[in-house]
Amino acid sequence: MPRLALYALAVCLLAVAAAVVSFARGSWLGVVWVLMAGLSSNMTWYYVRRAKLEREAASATSSPSVTD
Repeated sequence: MPRLALYALAVCLLAVAAAVVSFARGSWLGVVWVLMAGLSSNMTWYYVRRAKLEREAASATSSPSVTD
């Protein structure tokens, strides 16, 4: 997993924990934490998918193609 994806995942988990604590204390600030968790979750998936596509592209260019 790419390093940026791991960082985004850590931010996502921390934002979820902060949202739970905020809502448990009765604060509406938890909404901001939920939005941050959603954003960092999307960033995680983006970086994972980008790394996967780069690996596939690299393996496709390095493997010999068969042409007849």
